[in-house]
Amino acid sequence: MSSKLVKGAAIIGMAGVIVKVLGAFFRIPLANWIGDTGMSYYGFAYSIYGALLVLSTAGLPVAISRLVSENIAQHKYKNAHKVFHVSFRLMLVIGTVSFLICFFGSGLLASIFKNPDAALAVKAISPALLFVPLFSAFRGYFQGRQNMNPTAISEVTEQLVRVIAGLTLAWVLLHGAYEEPEVQAAAGASFGASAGSIAGLGIIFIIYLLNRRVIHRKIDLNSDAVEETRLIIKKIVVIAVPIIIGAEVMPIMNLLDTAIIMRRLQETGWTLEEAQGMYGLISGFCSPLIAFPQIFTQAVSVSLVPAIAGYAALKNRERIQENVGLAYRTTMIMAFPCAFGMFALSEPILLLLFGAQPESAREAAPILQIMAVGVVFLAIVQTSTGILQAVGRQTLPVKHLLLGCVAKGVLTYILVGIAAVNVKGAAIGTVVAYIIAMILNNRSVYIHTGCRQNLSMAYLRPGLAAAIMAAVAYGAYLGLEALTGSNGISTLLSICVGAAVYVVLIFVFKAITVEELKSFPGGRKLSGVVRRFVK
Repeated sequence: MSSKLVKGAAIIGMAGVIVKVLGAFFRIPLANWIGDTGMSYYGFAYSIYGALLVLSTAGLPVAISRLVSENIAQHKYKNAHKVFHVSFRLMLVIGTVSFLICFFGSGLLASIFKNPDAALAVKAISPALLFVPLFSAFRGYFQGRQNMNPTAISEVTEQLVRVIAGLTLAWVLLHGAYEEPEVQAAAGASFGASAGSIAGLGIIFIIYLLNRRVIHRKIDLNSDAVEETRLIIKKIVVIAVPIIIGAEVMPIMNLLDTAIIMRRLQETGWTLEEAQGMYGLISGFCSPLIAFPQIFTQAVSVSLVPAIAGYAALKNRERIQENVGLAYRTTMIMAFPCAFGMFALSEPILLLLFGAQPESAREAAPILQIMAVGVVFLAIVQTSTGILQAVGRQTLPVKHLLLGCVAKGVLTYILVGIAAVNVKGAAIGTVVAYIIAMILNNRSVYIHTGCRQNLSMAYLRPGLAAAIMAAVAYGAYLGLEALTGSNGISTLLSICVGAAVYVVLIFVFKAITVEELKSFPGGRKLSGVVRRFVK
């Protein structure tokens, strides 16, 4: 197994877990405080923020990572550093423009999407659009050097400050003397992202200064001429633009989802308040949970680009195929239990997290089950996208996701208009979009890498282990709930039982071997423990 890929994914994954735990600590009390209507304001602001942020945090960091990795593989250290400087200036321009659009256009954007009370939240989140791109340039540079620690530290710092500032402001403003305190509280929560982005930029800049002497040691010894700025910009644009377009597809579709859901529900007899509540079920209750498995799959994708790009520059086809096969297996081992577990325990989990809103939690449960099905397909899409980006085929995932999103838009429009389906139609449309993109991406990966997937190792074995785990966890929940009468205790214990069963089963079914476990951080100690129970 490729130790750099696994360790890089592990570092990013662990940071992602911390970030998501902090995010849950943020969203859960926030949803309980301001309800589904307030969450519709907050969710809308984040949809706008996400759509604009993709411009500077999707394509450019990947381009930086890939170009830096290629240059370092060829010992062109001075040119690798110039790539970073050029990209930082590009980020500054893009971030400034995004901030101005969001800040001064907040009212217009909220009115266009029929959610005028969300304008203040949009304005409050806009400063983050200036600062996040700047530290994304640093992240891309460090990732290209296959050093994932600065990214992990800055992400955790950013989220920690965001949670503290956002919740504090939300609580203070919710209890202020305002006519519509939910509007003010949602804006306060949104401003947390701005505070976090400043902290994230500060910490990664400090890390860069601490590493500057080590970075420049090889640069100073490198006598190769650097490329012209114009040529570097051209390379960045060629790599980044297709990725940006592809990354913008889903945020834009989420914005269109907002418009379609709100309009179609009101056109078919629901009031504005009812429509806002239904949209809040997806944006406030389900989306944060569905985002959790993406921590791990996105970590694999982030580590893939520099790992494969370096081998691609050296035309080492054997190591490319090794990393591709490993990436799919690692992704599925993580995605399957998340998907099956959330499907089996959807209502208990929602009631545990959103106990102050039990009715909304129960209404959100069938939506979460549908979205949980899409977790596996999305995981494969993310992994295959990272592979294609690393081998210079970054335009293909864009086309594939766009085709999927066209189907999503049509299905969402039709299904949301059916009273019995309502917002569940948007979830179904999303799953279909992922399936289409997954099929097309996998076909392209095979064509351009020649890698044949081991279906048994990548899908059958972890899938079977996850299915058994889900059945055991659900059975444990029913038994524990009958004994204790407590949803919270029963849910937590059943999740622990399910996790333990899954860990045992992946070794029993040999989805991963004890020898392969040694490649993970701390794997040698873990392999010694596992050997006592699994031969």
